[in-house]
Amino acid sequence: MEALVESLEKKLKTERLTGSEAILKCLIEEEVETIFGYPGGAIMPVYDALYDYEDQLKHILTRHEQGAIHAAQGFARSSGKVGVCFATSGPGATNLITGITDAQIDSTPLVCITGQVASHLLGSDAFQETDIIGISMPVTKWNFQITRPEEIPMALAKAFYIAQSGRPGPVLIDITKDAQQQSFDFTYEACERIRSYQPYPELKEQPLKTATELINQAKKPYLIFGQGVTLSGAEKELKEFVEKTGIPAASTLLGLSAFSTNHPLYVGYAGMHGNYGPNVKTNECDVFIAIGMRFDDRVTGDINTYAKQAKVIHIELDPAEIDKNIQTDVAINGDAKQALKALLPLVKSNDHEEWVKEFHECDKIEMDKAIQKSIQPTSELMTMAEVIHKLSIKTQGKSVVITDVGQHQMMAARYYQFDQPKSHITSGGLGTMGFCLPAAIGAKIGKPNREVIAIIGDGGFQMTIQELGVIMQYQVGVKILILNNSFLGMVRQWQQLFFDRRYSFTEMDNPDFIKIAEGYRIAAQRIEKREELNYAFDQWLNTKESSLLEIVVEKEENVFPMVPSGSCVSKIRLE
Repeated sequence: MEALVESLEKKLKTERLTGSEAILKCLIEEEVETIFGYPGGAIMPVYDALYDYEDQLKHILTRHEQGAIHAAQGFARSSGKVGVCFATSGPGATNLITGITDAQIDSTPLVCITGQVASHLLGSDAFQETDIIGISMPVTKWNFQITRPEEIPMALAKAFYIAQSGRPGPVLIDITKDAQQQSFDFTYEACERIRSYQPYPELKEQPLKTATELINQAKKPYLIFGQGVTLSGAEKELKEFVEKTGIPAASTLLGLSAFSTNHPLYVGYAGMHGNYGPNVKTNECDVFIAIGMRFDDRVTGDINTYAKQAKVIHIELDPAEIDKNIQTDVAINGDAKQALKALLPLVKSNDHEEWVKEFHECDKIEMDKAIQKSIQPTSELMTMAEVIHKLSIKTQGKSVVITDVGQHQMMAARYYQFDQPKSHITSGGLGTMGFCLPAAIGAKIGKPNREVIAIIGDGGFQMTIQELGVIMQYQVGVKILILNNSFLGMVRQWQQLFFDRRYSFTEMDNPDFIKIAEGYRIAAQRIEKREELNYAFDQWLNTKESSLLEIVVEKEENVFPMVPSGSCVSKIRLE
């Protein structure tokens, strides 16, 4: 009887809508409030319908489709919601591909909707036709082409379910122009399960038991956590686990901000430009616990020498990541939050004081050899490290920091002291230059009450500089910090260290960034002298509006420590 009533109620809710209206209705049903996008011919019916839904759906017009998808990524990662973007067919759709790939490798939930030529023109090489389904197949969690309007509710419901369940990722829905224009009887039902898709594997008892025995017996246990902790909302459980077991914990690049950097058991950031202790101790621990991380090559270096002496416990939601790069002794296939909840009552209270001290001894070596020189340089020009160190003190580690890709990215990861969850957003796996500015716009829209700071190099800034127009049009209060060394700094560093200083096409003549910002009606200032930094930061941070600060920094500063590509993490260079 109850089912019959429910069925009747659904029939009563049936509306006669065009495909375009149905797409927008689906988004409203999924509680979407903001869409990032750029219109064009094959998606014009959707944009026409959007004109009537402006009171329910806010659309942000970016200046390029790449800007739209990076903004959606920033929105998703700061808010924890699904990011949504629109693009037209052909070049509009292909301009999304870099961002989709970025989202796939960094596990960001997105629903991308692209217009397509009319169904009778498919395969005819019509104007702005491209096979976006074929192109996007390797870099999406799921994609689907709609050619009939009746398919829209089912496809959109599945898209949102797949994008945000299990290991999150991007979904692309391509819809032909005729399907957007035709009418049908619309009803919507959210997707709650798909028969062949199991996003949350059930935790198995035996691996938990074996892991507990190893952890309780370990003399030198060591833990590295990744973004899986943030995605599952396991920050509280991770802190309880670390404090109960007394195990020193380090972060990957994408794990940053899941655990306070001021915690006494936080031992730093592991990876190519991470801290000294977390890298060398990987090859000295007896039990290695990896939580929500995928053993990226920037973390492991040479996998043939990585943690070979240790029993490896890997807690990971995606079964494809287990034993892919590093062979594990105990694999716990499951959500990080659920796994930590299951382990917490089983592990015994402990401390590893002498073992933790060994990390702190490494900290002293790193401070002497690398950190001190970076944050208190003797050079005339400022260094990136000292600027970010100062910024961290000024903001007390409470801002949302978005970075682009390069030396400034590594400096931010090393010298910004993150104090709150969901405070660090960067392009980790793909390393996409041009990510920062639009991602910061999306992050600020996703979390309007938090201070969002975009830290960008002069190279990456010019890849998506046109998105300043979005900040101008929508008054998005992003603080932009350009660290200008007139070089593609990280490439130059590699040329210096590994290519005998042959600086091939990495030095840049830059435009006047201040005039450009002012052209977009954004307040801006440029400083070159150390004595100007304190006052400039105060002025820049104390305004609620968007503001740009360009700081001229040392041209040939290097990021140390460094594990040379493919080398053993124990052979990390301090200078």
